[in-house]
Amino acid sequence: MAQRTPINPHPWTTALGFDQAQLVEAPQRVLVCSGQDAVDSDGTPRHPGDMAAQLELALDNLHAIIVHAGMALDDVVRLNVYTTDVDELINQHFARINARFGESRYATSILGVSQLPAQLLVMLEATAVD
Repeated sequence: MAQRTPINPHPWTTALGFDQAQLVEAPQRVLVCSGQDAVDSDGTPRHPGDMAAQLELALDNLHAIIVHAGMALDDVVRLNVYTTDVDELINQHFARINARFGESRYATSILGVSQLPAQLLVMLEATAVD
């Protein structure tokens, strides 16, 4: 497992469940994931208009990739979240992400976008190291 050190010169982010940065030393493997969203195993978009359900499915899809690579969610060091509605994501749904990752923290950015493919509302992009 890689040596990870949280970098938080201003610790307010830790109360929100993420770090300002993660210093990774001597990783054995690095997994760079494409954006994961609310599509089923055939690539069909699911849960139109329902950000909560889309976020859960995107988290499931991200988890499946990480497990398939022989890693775990606590190996994620960076999670970018793209959404068409930043306020809804932060105020109503960000806790779902923290719940899925448990005590594990990561560096993150939440990015508002005007549109995602297939009328999706949220997309997750992660980097994991072990």
